[in-house]
Amino acid sequence: MTEQPLRLGVVGLGRAFTLMLPTFVRHPAVRLVACADPRAVARDCFVHDFGGRAHDTVQALCDDPEVEAIYLASPHQFHVDHVQIAARAGKHVLVEKPMALRLEDCRAMIASADAAGVHLMVGHSHSFDQPYLTTRALIESGEFGAVRMISALNCTDYLYRPRRPEELVTAEGGGAVFSQAPHQVELVRLLAGSEVRSVRAVTGIWDSERPTEGAYTAFLTFANGAAASLTYNGYGHFDTDALSSWIGEMGQVRDPDGHGSARRVLRTVKMAAEEAALKDKRAYGTTVTAATARAQTPPVAYNHFGFVLVACERGALRPMPNGVEIYGDDEKRFEPLPAPDVPRREVIDELVAAVRDGRPPLHSGRWGMATVEVCLALLRSAAEEREVRI
Repeated sequence: MTEQPLRLGVVGLGRAFTLMLPTFVRHPAVRLVACADPRAVARDCFVHDFGGRAHDTVQALCDDPEVEAIYLASPHQFHVDHVQIAARAGKHVLVEKPMALRLEDCRAMIASADAAGVHLMVGHSHSFDQPYLTTRALIESGEFGAVRMISALNCTDYLYRPRRPEELVTAEGGGAVFSQAPHQVELVRLLAGSEVRSVRAVTGIWDSERPTEGAYTAFLTFANGAAASLTYNGYGHFDTDALSSWIGEMGQVRDPDGHGSARRVLRTVKMAAEEAALKDKRAYGTTVTAATARAQTPPVAYNHFGFVLVACERGALRPMPNGVEIYGDDEKRFEPLPAPDVPRREVIDELVAAVRDGRPPLHSGRWGMATVEVCLALLRSAAEEREVRI
């Protein structure tokens, strides 16, 4: 008998939900049955799209007996309270990154899940993406020896995409370190196969009208002796998709002539409320629905997060959107991956394996807390101009 899809409730029908929507409408192992969101237009659209129930509060959603697990995509600062509500109701939780903004909140979330006997997963981050999982499997094969150095570089127009005011305030979870660094931190942690031991970082706040971190560079050392350099620049100049044949972060084909488009759009607004309204136009329930997600052209390749190169003792590995480039002692070869049938399938696969099969997830609450610890150390290192030990 075919196993029934996992019945999922959604907290927050904002930007994170719209990015996961193509996954939800295509993956056969999950079904959206209920939601909670402050926007009536989003709740009404959810009921129309999925025939599910819309709840006024997170508590009511978590008390819904039809819901087996919660996808938690509320603003960062609410994660701790919402995870605790879900855990007390006996619901498994997939919470968006960053897990929280303080380590004490991460610990409270883990403790709540442990006490309730439910799974707590953190994601999506790009460490779920198949090219990086395949690279890790190649490392674990032993063919290339131990990982010694990892280089990760990503340049985007992140800071000039429409933002709500709090997204430009670091203390409220805004900026590149809380929003973007978890992707790179988790990638290098996955590929190094070890925990971070120290961080030395510099951050960039270069636009007074966008007063949060738009860039950072960090040097990480690991317990197993590996090291990694991480650079992220969201100021919209060079674009590292140029190094991936103009395959974008979501696996779609991009137009290189779109340079500067984010800044041009932002110049059309004068006030914070206008910018927030511009962001809302891209939100679920207005221009994004289940129908538009189903109508999207399927990605030609996997999600990715810029340029990554892993230097091992006997070779170098470069994960790409459609496979892994391998540079050995005497040969260069390419290990292709078939095009994905469901974007971000790996996220749902890991969640379902945890809930249905009891398989401990890689991206557990403790994994997510370790990432938050590195991000906080990155900010602290930049502020204090010194190396921070983990």
